[in-house]
Formats: sequence, structure tokens, C-alpha cells
Amino acid sequence: MAASNAGDWRRLESALRSSLRLLRDRWARRPRQREGQGGGGEEVCALQMLPIDVQLYVMSFLSPQDLCHLGSTNQYWSLAVRDPLLWRYFLLRDLPSWSSVDWKSLPDVEIFNKSFSEHNDNALHDYMTIYKKSCPQRRHLKSSRPTYGAVASFLQSLVTQAEPRFALFGPGLEELDESLVQRMMTCPEILPVACLPQRQIHGIGSGVSFQFNNHQKFNILTLYSTTSVERKRARSEQTATVNKMFYQENSIEGNQQAIHYSVIDQVKKVCEVVDGFIYVANAEAHKKHNRQDEFAHILAMIDPTLGPPNRPVLVLSCTSQVDMKRIPCVYMAHQLQLNLLNQPWMVQDTVAATLSGLLNGIEWILGEAECKNSQ
Repeated sequence: MAASNAGDWRRLESALRSSLRLLRDRWARRPRQREGQGGGGEEVCALQMLPIDVQLYVMSFLSPQDLCHLGSTNQYWSLAVRDPLLWRYFLLRDLPSWSSVDWKSLPDVEIFNKSFSEHNDNALHDYMTIYKKSCPQRRHLKSSRPTYGAVASFLQSLVTQAEPRFALFGPGLEELDESLVQRMMTCPEILPVACLPQRQIHGIGSGVSFQFNNHQKFNILTLYSTTSVERKRARSEQTATVNKMFYQENSIEGNQQAIHYSVIDQVKKVCEVVDGFIYVANAEAHKKHNRQDEFAHILAMIDPTLGPPNRPVLVLSCTSQVDMKRIPCVYMAHQLQLNLLNQPWMVQDTVAATLSGLLNGIEWILGEAECKNSQ
């Protein structure tokens, strides 16, 4: 993206240093001016008299909470830590390392697409607010349940209820060298298999029931777009397969032809009964991806004519191994155009080989499904 361009990044750093240097020089003169007028000035601490490069280096080690605390010490630091260029610097620096983002915290795409040269003092966003809203350490990944949620959950636990069901689908199930589903089935220390239910959906099966935190059961119906033989051949030959879950429909929108997808009948039955959707995206940066088609497939699955319109969508942004270069989850959310969805969604970085991140995603979608069912 444009914001990650090396030249743009250097211009941002240079502008940030200049901004802080002007603030420091202006503030350092104030105590002397006030003393000349017979008034007492605010004491200039040793930290703020350090070279700007050193100040910026020190601030780079501080968390958002620490920066806010620093801003409460005196007026100089209050102004310094609110500099929009400072927070834009931190935002663009830290975004690639964040492991999750949701529909409440996704930064606007304009932040990435606008080059630094296009910004001016009047066009700068409130990057401090954007950072605090988006940073996983600052936000709490909780469902939007009401304040009486804990009591309601306890009362509901006294009543036998059907376990929530989720449809699991997406290219990350089929393209990765490590099988996410196989790891889920063989790692009881992370996600124990509870049982194989007897309920059947023709052509799909019953799915698998897992146990979260040793008490809450949920069912996953895995939907593959091809047979296992076709998937194995495609991986060995590095070729694409034909997705058999969807069929293409053409329509005219204005003067242009639009392409839409619908799900086949067996998949339609799944969409009618599930409480949410888990989409496994291939997040490996070295591979090519058709995100436009992927977004169209997601829209076909969550079609409101097939069930409640507010069912949550969890996107597992998945790589095969920990050390693989991945597409950051914030970029993944924008590539999949998740901001256009009308229901709760979250993108969670996940590794198929270790299942890292999986439980965070499962916890989120279970909370959202419970909230939806209690309404």
C-alpha cells in the first residue's frame, strides 16, 4: 500500500521530527519569557531537552497507555503526545504486527492509500483516537452482550439448548500445506473433540462437535469446494481448482454486467441452520489471491434470504507455519471488503500447524452467537 512506500515513510519521519522540534523549541522559550514578565514558568524537565531523535526513540518503547500517562505530566508532553504525525507514525509502524481486527476497530482504508505528500495540517486524521480504537491491547474483544449478560448466561445454562453450529469454508482449508481441520481433530489439548453428532444434512454430513474451555460445545460443518483427490492434485501441480460450492449468475446493473454467486442446494441447507460462519482465508503473502471472488463467495453464504442477517462472520487469516510471511490482518480485512458487511465480523491471525489464534477466534464467535440468540 502507498503508506508503506520507503520514501513516504522517510518523509513522515522527517516531518514528525520537525514538528516535535518546533514544539520543543517553542515551549523551551516560554519559561524564560514568563520569568522576564515576572511570572513563574513551567519547569522544563531534562527529558524534553533531549534531542528530538532521542525523544522519539524513547517514545517508541512506550505503550499507548504509557504515552497517555506521559501526556499528563506537563503541558509540553500533553501537546507532544497528541501530535497527529506521531500517532500516524505509530499506527503505520504497529499495524502489521496486530493479530486481530473487527468491525468496530478497522481503520479507514484512506489511512493506507493516501501518500504522506497528500496530507496537510487540515487533512490529518485524529490518529491518536484511531490507534487507541484499533490496537488489540487497548480494545477488548467482547461480544456486544448487555450488562445482564452474565446473569442471562447462567440462567440459560440451566436450560438444555442446542449447541451453536458454524459453517467452516474458504480457500485456506484447501490451499495450505498444513490442514487446519486435521490439526483441529488431532489436538485435544487445544480443542477437544466432543462427539460426532447423529444429525445429518444430505450431502454434507453431521459435522464435528468440539468443546471450548472444557464445557461449551459447538458444532462445525466443514464445507470443501472440491474432493480430496482434486485438492491433492491441485497442490502438487500448483494449479487452481473449480469451486463446486457456488454457481455463477450474471445480471445487469446500470450499463454494466455484474457477476454474482449463489450456493448449491446442499450448501444452502447448511446456511439455513448455522448460527455463524468461519471463513478460512489464505494469508500467505507469496501466493496469489482473488479477493474479489472470495468476497462474492462470502456474500453468497451470508445471503439474508437463507437465514438471519446478523449472524457473525469469523475470518481466520491463516498460514501453514509460524515463520511464513503473512498478510497483516488489517490489510486482509480491507482486501476482503469486510467493511461492506452488515453483521459483526472479526479477522484473527491463525497458524494451521500450531492452531495459534484459533481459540481467540472461537471465543469471539461463540460470544457473538450467544448474544444474537439472547436477543
